[in-house]
Amino acid sequence: MADLSAPALVAYVNAHTLELSSHDPEFKKILQEAAIVFNDGIGVSLAAIMLRKPSFPANLNGTDLTPRILDMASELGWRVFILGAAPGVAAKAAQNFIKKNPNLTISGTHSGYFRPDEINSVIAQIRDARTDVLIVGMGNPKQEKWLHQHLAQTGAKLGIGVGAFIDFSAGVFPRAPIWMQKLKIEWLYRMSQEPRRLFKRYFIGGPIFLSRVALNSLKKSTA
Repeated sequence: MADLSAPALVAYVNAHTLELSSHDPEFKKILQEAAIVFNDGIGVSLAAIMLRKPSFPANLNGTDLTPRILDMASELGWRVFILGAAPGVAAKAAQNFIKKNPNLTISGTHSGYFRPDEINSVIAQIRDARTDVLIVGMGNPKQEKWLHQHLAQTGAKLGIGVGAFIDFSAGVFPRAPIWMQKLKIEWLYRMSQEPRRLFKRYFIGGPIFLSRVALNSLKKSTA
């Protein structure tokens, strides 16, 4: 259960994320203790069906939901810092956010590539910018572990692990067509863009996770 007196960590989980957590006790504990964990992708929805759990009313992926969080930050006057992606990408994403919402305050940006001996200076930059919301895109489980370890030091009250959202927002990768998003097969479009990097995630990690869920469901039904 999340500590309500501590900064809130928000995570998005898909089948790949949950499969990673099954082999990583530290990551699993971080997800269990997060303030909010949103369902991302058809794999999680299929798992809920297999386990005879209530179906999710919507797919709350980071690329669609995070902009709404940014809109809320704008309305409430929260300062947003963007950390992640390759050098220059976070700054480009910030420019696009402000074009869409001129009232949004970006307190700063920094790439996700920095040496271990630079961590303290990055934390200081986020803290000195009086950041309220910290958006981190470093991939799973690195971004969640980074937030778990450093969020309190940054002074931000809300930390969100967003994966490739910063790249999408900067135009590095295009989104899938709307019809693919509605059919929940955006993953197939993403795989076509980065087949080498994403093949294992979608064609090995995801099926293994669903196989594990199916086996668990079978055990429960025969118990």
